[in-house]
Amino acid sequence: MNWIEEVTLLDLVIKGMIVGVIVSAPMGPVGVLCIQRTLNKGRWYGFVTGLGAALSDIIYALITGYGMSFVVDFIENPRNMFYLQLLGSVMLFIFGIYTFRSNPVQSIRPVSANKGTLVHNFVTAFFVTFSNPLIIFLFIGLFARFSFVLSDVQLYEQSVGYIAIVAGALLWWFLITYLVDKLRTRFDIRGIWMLNRIIGTVVMVVSLVSAVLTLKGVSLTL
Repeated sequence: MNWIEEVTLLDLVIKGMIVGVIVSAPMGPVGVLCIQRTLNKGRWYGFVTGLGAALSDIIYALITGYGMSFVVDFIENPRNMFYLQLLGSVMLFIFGIYTFRSNPVQSIRPVSANKGTLVHNFVTAFFVTFSNPLIIFLFIGLFARFSFVLSDVQLYEQSVGYIAIVAGALLWWFLITYLVDKLRTRFDIRGIWMLNRIIGTVVMVVSLVSAVLTLKGVSLTL
């Protein structure tokens, strides 16, 4: 069976958006910061916080993608791809456990009386996210699991794939800031904690299903 199959733009868009959502969804430091700013400063301050995080994420996604492209001969070997995708599922499962067990209280920051500019909120969120290079390992797991290796496609298609990752991340930040803004009177630490547990559970289920599909030799190409 060929694990690296002909890719379509639909593949790239859907898989890219899934990657963008999964990377953005857990309520780590930047997620809690986004919610804090939405509650204390307003929805658009929270959204530009997510925008800063998305910029950092795409930089790490590019590093991961082009890094994996250098070993494309290794990846194109069906046996190697089998083990790589299985490892990707394991990494996603570990990430799901970490998200499920994470404590949002540890990520809460003191609230500043000064709102600051939207640009300032964007830049600080970028550096908070960029200061965690371990996210590369999450991208490796996701790229392996979804066969999101773009070395064998044209620059236009590569651009579509990475733009889809950004679109998925921005869609998540847009939705979460909208919901937090609408439910601000009922959204507290327990709400963040429950959201992390739901996200962690979903990621663990997806990783287990992916592992089973890999063991059965089923590709996730659409």
